[in-house]
Amino acid sequence: MNKYSIAEFIKNTEQVDRGEGFFELETPRLLEVNLDGLVWAKAGSMVAYEGSIKFVREGILENGLGAMFKKAFTGEGASLMKANGQGKLYLADSGKKIIILHLQNEAIYVNGNDLLAFEPSIKHQIKLMRKVAGMMAGGLFNIRCEGTGLVAITAHYEPLTLRVTPGKPVITDPNATVAWSGNLQPEFQTDISLKTFVGRGSGESIQMRFEGDGFVIVQPYEETYMQVQS
Repeated sequence: MNKYSIAEFIKNTEQVDRGEGFFELETPRLLEVNLDGLVWAKAGSMVAYEGSIKFVREGILENGLGAMFKKAFTGEGASLMKANGQGKLYLADSGKKIIILHLQNEAIYVNGNDLLAFEPSIKHQIKLMRKVAGMMAGGLFNIRCEGTGLVAITAHYEPLTLRVTPGKPVITDPNATVAWSGNLQPEFQTDISLKTFVGRGSGESIQMRFEGDGFVIVQPYEETYMQVQS
């Protein structure tokens, strides 16, 4: 068979059932959800589906009045949808790499832009980074996922996990920070010296400082959803 034929292309790229369960990575950047009920997913992340599936955007009052105000403040970045039904659902987000995590009565904070999907057994809550509301425009939120079940997050390129241990804090660029363990509460700090570097203009003068015992996941890429206000 000709290696450039349509038949060969289909053979090399067609969907394959691997029997991995509810979440299955079809490719490093495309998530298959074997749906028989409900899944939460990032709004706009559906690229294809088979079967009978209905999509409903998260109701503005679904998580209470407080969540409504948070949504109004944070904009569309944290918008979620519910997919309900039976079939195969394919999710992706701007070609970012997908990481599947199985929480076992655990909690993790995920940057609101990097949460792709999670099982309904996982409780989620939008958290505002209030202390930097006056300094930063956009990207001021993260989502706390807690419980037992699967969570899919995304990262540009290959993620790196840094361990945080007592007495050895980890400082990160907010634009490159993907997720961190649920017991850590980052503080924000400014570095005046970095303001002299124009560079990419992505706000390196604002940093996240993690102290305690846990981990933080970063990516080798700075997303521009978080900017220093002029």
